[in-house]
Order: sequence, then C-alpha cells, then structure tokens
Amino acid sequence: MAMKTIIIAAASVAMFATGAMAQEGATSGMVGGAATGAVVGGPVGAAVGGIAGAVIGSAIDPPPEQVVTYVREQPVPAQPIVVEQEIAVGQPLPRTVVLTPVPEAPQYAYTYVNERRVIVNPQDYTVVQVLD
Repeated sequence: MAMKTIIIAAASVAMFATGAMAQEGATSGMVGGAATGAVVGGPVGAAVGGIAGAVIGSAIDPPPEQVVTYVREQPVPAQPIVVEQEIAVGQPLPRTVVLTPVPEAPQYAYTYVNERRVIVNPQDYTVVQVLD
C-alpha cells in the first residue's frame, strides 16, 4: 500500500511539474518543498511537499533582465551575511537581513547572503531569484 502511494505521488509530481521544470523557481521550490515534506511526513510528505513547492516556486515571476544585470554588477559587500536556512525561491529571508533597493525597479531589492546574490521582494522578504 505504501509503495502504491509513493508511485502515485511521484506520478503526480511529474504531471504537475513538467511544464515548469525549466524554471529555477519551480525547481528550487520543489526541492525545498520535498525536503521539508520528507522531514515532516516521510516519503509521502516529500512527494506532497515537492508538488506544493513546485507550484509556489513557479508562481513567482522572475525579475526583468535589467534587474538581474544591475544586481550582478554590484560589488560584493565587505561583511558577509550568513543565515542558517536554505536560500530558495519563494522562501522568505529573515527580517534581520539588510536589503538594498534596486533604484530603477523599487518592487525589487537585493542582498548577498550565504555567498550568493539574492533578488528579493522587499515587501515580504520573499526570495524572487538566486544568482550564482
């Protein structure tokens, strides 16, 4: 019975996530959701969490290319910021992280955390895109 449930859940993940797999948001959301679901509910929780994470991750529109370019061109801060949580699209950053607004696009801000450039919605600190 458990194996049947896992197979059905895996098929559901494939069905819901195929259209958005190329999107970084869906992939990051699925991975984060699956990890959280596995901790809470084992294999079935991982499948359900993966579906939820993919849906949430793909629901966040990536920022325009000019925002990405602007953030990539900014210098890395002298003081590194480190947080204990995974940085993933759709997940909020701690409110203690200092954000820098993007001048030409006030609906976006950025920070450099855990050695990665991160574009954030400054209203709710939700990660919009992670740059490598």
